[in-house]
Amino acid sequence: MRSWVLEYMPRIQETEFGNLNYTAMVTARLAPSTFFVSDTETFKPVISSTEAAEWARKQDAYITGRDMILIEGYIGPESEVQAGARLYIEKTQANIPAMQQQLYFPPDGAWSPEFTTIYTPGLPAPGKPNECLIMVDLALGLTRVLGSDYFGESKMGGLRMWNRFVFDRGGLACHAGLKTFPGDQTPDGDEEAALIIGLSGTGKTTTTFRQQLGSMPVQDDFVALMPGGRVFSSENGCFAKTFGLDPVDEPTIYFGTTHPSGWLENVSVDSEGRVDFFDTTHTANGRSTFPLSNIPHRDPADLPPAKYLLILNRNDNIVPAVARLARDQIATYFMLGETRGTSAGGAAEQGKNLRVPGTNPFFFTNDALQGNRLLELLDSMPNLQAFVMNTGRVGGGEEVDGSKKVSIADSAAAVAGIVSGTIEWVLDSDFGYEVAASVPGIDDIELLQPRRLYEARERLDEYHSLVDRIQSERTEYLARFPGLEPSVTRL
Repeated sequence: MRSWVLEYMPRIQETEFGNLNYTAMVTARLAPSTFFVSDTETFKPVISSTEAAEWARKQDAYITGRDMILIEGYIGPESEVQAGARLYIEKTQANIPAMQQQLYFPPDGAWSPEFTTIYTPGLPAPGKPNECLIMVDLALGLTRVLGSDYFGESKMGGLRMWNRFVFDRGGLACHAGLKTFPGDQTPDGDEEAALIIGLSGTGKTTTTFRQQLGSMPVQDDFVALMPGGRVFSSENGCFAKTFGLDPVDEPTIYFGTTHPSGWLENVSVDSEGRVDFFDTTHTANGRSTFPLSNIPHRDPADLPPAKYLLILNRNDNIVPAVARLARDQIATYFMLGETRGTSAGGAAEQGKNLRVPGTNPFFFTNDALQGNRLLELLDSMPNLQAFVMNTGRVGGGEEVDGSKKVSIADSAAAVAGIVSGTIEWVLDSDFGYEVAASVPGIDDIELLQPRRLYEARERLDEYHSLVDRIQSERTEYLARFPGLEPSVTRL
């Protein structure tokens, strides 16, 4: 596939690391162009079965006589939620199957397809947003992608289907990273697992791959959470955001990205092959894929049950660096799914305050089912602890004098403190969760208790106004989901 990329594809550069970078025309996932095939209510944007059939005929006619690449593999290692997946795509876009092959687990003699993605970047969809169309047919397990040349549509073609597959088997597919901590580093002496959920670009992969207390990454994007807290990974590789990638703060991702076998997309590369992970001239949503076999990681077999749930929120006002949720707050904050949007979600999301249930924009139907399913699963996980972690700022954006950044090192210290049990907690009277009085490795109390920052700068009126507004907006938001269990809507 590398040779086909070099032969057929424009906008390809070989980097100083020996791997290839493709500058795509599309720079992010196209949510406005994504529709579920249905003639009934799905709680998601829909395209009628009649119109979908017309587009399917156009795509089938387009691929007739064209050379296509077929990639087959599994989503998930061997387990009750392992599913066969395959990708058909034009040979002239060989970088996408090369990247996808790094994420599938290899097929075996028992492989059969549950999900199929048919992908034609060269066929636009006039009249649709961005002249692109992503059609999701749950009944057929089939996703058709027209017009986009962004790898993420291939990846999500299977994982979006896997959401339904896992749900039908009694679990919940979480948009999450997964890491484990060895027993010689935990208070009880048992290996422990942490789920890290967050929208793309909020630090999910960084938090997953950053090492604390000998932790090892298992998975960076989707995890099946099953009764009893059992967890199963989905992918055999990593799809990492590369903006600001630094070998000191993110050594594991940096090594995987700069390995000769890694694939780059929309990363800045000059005519000499030099890579600049900080240049956003084309986009801030540069990406890479690499197989997990290229980096230290925990084998996905026989994982311990989930002990921690970390909910990431790249906020910029009054969310602390870390807060511990009360038991009855877990499903509520999971459903709120709050963050500030990044370039990973495209122009429609970047810089905006977002709420996405479960931080999972790929769920297949009414998002109330996510909250209700999590409530069911929590009943079987009495020992699960949940936390909100701010990976953004406290006190305002960069332009606000006196505001403060929550650094990668701060977040790492918070994770280490959670697992080691060394954080001292106090009740936050405004939100009912607990905030930290002290965290080893974080010396600034204002990152831990934002109220103190506002008070020290004589901004308490602003702080109280934010508390009232946020609580009111949260209540209104949770009321939008028909069928959501009432206990989840109570703040």
